[in-house]
Amino acid sequence: MRKEDKSAIIEQLKVELGKYPHFYLTNIEGLNAQKTSDLRRDCFKREIKLLVVKNTLLEKAFEQIGIGEDFKSSLKGNTALMLCQTGNAPAKLIKEWLDKDKKNPDAKPQLKAAYVEETEYIGKEQLEFLSTIKSKNELIADLVALLQSPAKNVVSALQSGGNTIHGVLKTLGERQ
Repeated sequence: MRKEDKSAIIEQLKVELGKYPHFYLTNIEGLNAQKTSDLRRDCFKREIKLLVVKNTLLEKAFEQIGIGEDFKSSLKGNTALMLCQTGNAPAKLIKEWLDKDKKNPDAKPQLKAAYVEETEYIGKEQLEFLSTIKSKNELIADLVALLQSPAKNVVSALQSGGNTIHGVLKTLGERQ
């Protein structure tokens, strides 16, 4: 590959990494064409961009944008890059794929590393944690639900109490 081509690929990787706040490094080596196609289809449905990249080019892109040195140890063997807007989406996808093939300890895709919510996660043992963390939108929805709950209770009490208070006032008004 010519040096100009490598530079263009590195620039394109930097652009892609800039578009997405979260990314996962995975190993999909050994998947046949059908399974790779199915994985790409599942990624597309969940708005995850899947790129297979050369480790040296990805390492140079990381260096140029200032992403941690910890990822260098994960850039061995076949590497696929999963880019997304929702931090836990790739982890859930990987976990589903591994759950389909529980008997095989070397089932693919395997998590190598992840960058989620400005935090680095290294190693496949982080997958369980990453799949259970809530995304920013899920946390906002939980917070809104918690904030609405007391307000709904107050409104409900006022509406039901309004009928009672109205009845009491009407009765007192009729006495005189």
